[in-house]
Amino acid sequence: MPHAHSKLNFIPQSFNPAVLKLSHVLLPFVLRFRVRRWLIGGITRIQAENVETLVKLYQQFQAGKIRFLMAFRHPEVEDPLCLLYLLSRIVPRVARKEGISLHLPVHNHFIYDRGMVIWAGKWLGWLFSRGGGIPIHRGKPLDRIALKAARELFVNGEFPLTVAPEGATNGHHERVSPLEPGVAQLGFWCVEDLMKANRTEEVYILPISLRYYYIKPPWAKLAQLLAQLEADTGLPVQHLDQSDLSHPEEILYPRLFKLGEYLLTELEAFYHRFYRQTIPPIPEDPNLTPNQILGIRLQNLLDTALKVAEDYFNLPQQGTIIDRCRRLEEAGWNAVYREDIPDINKISPLQRGLANWIAEEGELRVKHMRLVESFVAVSGSYVKENPTAERFAETTLILFDLISRIKGVKMPRRPRLGKRRVKITIGEPISVNKRWETYQQSRKIAKEAIANLTNDLYIALEELVKI
Repeated sequence: MPHAHSKLNFIPQSFNPAVLKLSHVLLPFVLRFRVRRWLIGGITRIQAENVETLVKLYQQFQAGKIRFLMAFRHPEVEDPLCLLYLLSRIVPRVARKEGISLHLPVHNHFIYDRGMVIWAGKWLGWLFSRGGGIPIHRGKPLDRIALKAARELFVNGEFPLTVAPEGATNGHHERVSPLEPGVAQLGFWCVEDLMKANRTEEVYILPISLRYYYIKPPWAKLAQLLAQLEADTGLPVQHLDQSDLSHPEEILYPRLFKLGEYLLTELEAFYHRFYRQTIPPIPEDPNLTPNQILGIRLQNLLDTALKVAEDYFNLPQQGTIIDRCRRLEEAGWNAVYREDIPDINKISPLQRGLANWIAEEGELRVKHMRLVESFVAVSGSYVKENPTAERFAETTLILFDLISRIKGVKMPRRPRLGKRRVKITIGEPISVNKRWETYQQSRKIAKEAIANLTNDLYIALEELVKI
């Protein structure tokens, strides 16, 4: 059970070249050999497109002509490892081919979620700090310490800054989640700070897409995973042999759809019975397809789950799903990591016991948000639109995460379905300076400029996903 702790301290970045060099040496082995339970798989090949653009940006950055931020799609936990490979292996190789001399190492400062250190352990905070990373509380309305550190690094850091504007992994390689406005705001702050310092560097935001492909479509392992999930939920288990998979998408899709429907029905009943929630009925429209109905039910369920947690924490039920998730995450952290208790070891046993009660309650309520967070990018038609092995795997693994959490697995380890390759696509840099004149006119117009820049970045990432 969770216990109360003193407040979380900020972990300052403390870049160490020796730690980075060791990371570069170990990287190929980490990418290739990742053993999780009973399935073995890893990244066997990383290819990148339009790398010349990134090389030229680094050349200009190192010459003191520009500052830039890399805004990357974040579908998987392996994304940072793939980006590390891009910068440590591919960019120097392409630079040599182009006859461009870059100062080594080619690296980046980066922003990461403070929660990762909570889940993985203090060692990760040590490693990220030595790698040049800055932790941020995603749910805080304004994490001043982290934003100040990021702002400083964007202007004066030894390396460019890297941020995932989606804020978290969404498990979908072909669907971009709503972007948070922080990247655009950092861009405008950088222009402002450079102008105040009478510096002439141009500021750019560079969109980057990552997509993963299975070397061999893992239909047999997907069938096994579906059978496992059917057993976990009490549905009839269907065991298939290889001869049944001549047209796997036709065999497996009805099972996946039935599993999704069953989970929705169970969770709707759960929230209605035990939390007295009334879930809106489906509109009486004969033109609605089963997939559209599934999508509507899912969105209604996500809204209901968030309301349950928001009611407990007395939080407003407003904003996007992402906004609401971040707000709830911060409320959960505040229940466990008490900013009002300077030293948890110096309070009485009674006070500590009461603090532990609050921590347990907070952790329990945040589980509702975690359910929603897993399904932010999920729709009722994603697989049906294009029933590839990748889309099947993404959706099935998200259901695996959900069922594992309900079963009480705190950090479910996804089974590896097979070896994969990664395609990294570098987009075209977006100038922030060209938008500065509009941004500086007024506070209201500044908000519009941030929203417009965020939207343009979203469109750029969507286009990269299609390549």
